[in-house]
Amino acid sequence: MADSIFPATWEIPTDYTVRKRGFGLKGGDFKVFDAYRNLIYEIHGRSFSSSPRRVVTLLDACETPLITAAHLDDGWQGFRGYSWELNDLLFTVYKTAYSTFKTELEISLLAENLEDQKSKFILRGSPFQRSCTIYSGDSIIAQVATYFTSK
Repeated sequence: MADSIFPATWEIPTDYTVRKRGFGLKGGDFKVFDAYRNLIYEIHGRSFSSSPRRVVTLLDACETPLITAAHLDDGWQGFRGYSWELNDLLFTVYKTAYSTFKTELEISLLAENLEDQKSKFILRGSPFQRSCTIYSGDSIIAQVATYFTSK
């Protein structure tokens, strides 16, 4: 179901640079660049004043919507494109542990019938260090760390 969005394997480690547009604690969009400074993704966040729902959309370099994620009271739900239909639900994210210094999230990719979970991942991170590690079982599959440069 999500095979075209999430590649099955990566042959070499891949580095991305994330840049934030806009300032403030909540606002702002993000742009994601590869090691050659090519734009890969854009992340647009928005909040609706009439709804408690926060929405984030991941777009490719051509501004085609790949995933729209909505924050609900107990977690996030991610849908294909701009869809809100249950048959386009790709993943769910729930907070399993939270403290001031550590956060743990359970991420479940869903199979076609919505009942079976295709894959389950655990994200453990530190909001203060702006870093996290993503696990599939006991194996590390991705790591994120803040990298500062001066210009």
